[in-house]
Amino acid sequence: MELARRTIDAHTDAGPDEDGIHTMGAAVMAADYRMFAGVNLYHFTGGPCAELVALGAARAQGARQMRCIVAVGNHGRGVVGPCGRDRQVFVDYYPTMRVIVPTPAGPRSVLAADLLPLTQRWTPEGMTGLDPSLYQDPETAGPPVIRFNPRYLEAVRSGAKTKTIRFRDPAQLGPARLVFESDPEVVVPADVTDIRHCLVGDLTNQDAQAEGLTTATELRESLKAHYPDLVGTDEVDVVTFQINDGTGAA
Repeated sequence: MELARRTIDAHTDAGPDEDGIHTMGAAVMAADYRMFAGVNLYHFTGGPCAELVALGAARAQGARQMRCIVAVGNHGRGVVGPCGRDRQVFVDYYPTMRVIVPTPAGPRSVLAADLLPLTQRWTPEGMTGLDPSLYQDPETAGPPVIRFNPRYLEAVRSGAKTKTIRFRDPAQLGPARLVFESDPEVVVPADVTDIRHCLVGDLTNQDAQAEGLTTATELRESLKAHYPDLVGTDEVDVVTFQINDGTGAA
């Protein structure tokens, strides 16, 4: 919401009491948590709404699956619900995306598929060339997702990094998808081979070395930077994984 507001406030071409070409801003969050913004382009022939511009911008930067979207009006008008055409687009292409809409109690998010109940939808089979993965919830389609900061990509790919420490982010044994948040195209198949539950205070120097650090004290300080409320009595998961190269050998 804040990104959409900042975008339209910076780029609107209309005063508070004037019509304009650019009066709405939108922001979309992709499956990898990157965010993209757009503004509308009003035209009497049906210029694109801000939401569609934001979706196009996301696609242009490599995003394929979307988590949520919102549109905000200029001059402090707040969240504005999508028009009928946008709702149909959302349902057809991103039915599992959340859409932030205004309500009397304040903004809330709903599934795109719920914006048009009992609607007739296009299906992947009816649209030549459409990737069926667009219809899948990015969190539930396929093996579980484990997310990483993009700085770990090369270390994971090379096999130098085979462990990760998770707080309130449970993993499970078996196949997994390692997703690097800088780019939705970087998904590394892997197998989780071990999960050790322990207290933050019980992390070892060996755990620290697996994270490229030297001592458990350094590791706890690093975790604290990510999770400011973390204390020594909190439980974390030390997850061990192996890259699966598709040959049947991890």
